[in-house]
Amino acid sequence: MISMKEYRQIVSELMDELPPAFYDKLTGGVIVSEEAKSADYAKGDDLYVMGQYQVYAGVRQIVMFKGSFDRAYPYADIPEARSILRGVLRHEFRHHIEGRGGLHGVDTLEAEDARQKQMYLLQHARLQDK
Repeated sequence: MISMKEYRQIVSELMDELPPAFYDKLTGGVIVSEEAKSADYAKGDDLYVMGQYQVYAGVRQIVMFKGSFDRAYPYADIPEARSILRGVLRHEFRHHIEGRGGLHGVDTLEAEDARQKQMYLLQHARLQDK
């Protein structure tokens, strides 16, 4: 399992890969949390939130959940962690950019996330029927 120091270092390096324009209006920045956060619709201990784009009281921020990473990838080494976290961070930045641009609809990441949620719930329902 990677340490919190290693996790923070990886996230910081991945942030440096992104152009400054991505950070426009990200007033709360990127936060690292020790929390392991389950998806609110999870049907078991099988679905963790790795990152989350949040907007509250005019503050826009990205939270990266190390505890979730540790539960989902307990044996990840640093190169694997970097690859996984790069995808998570860019996913959350896409939410930020689409939200900042007022984009909604079937082609957005929000809609894609909703489709993935429905697939998860359908798969879980099918397992319950068996």
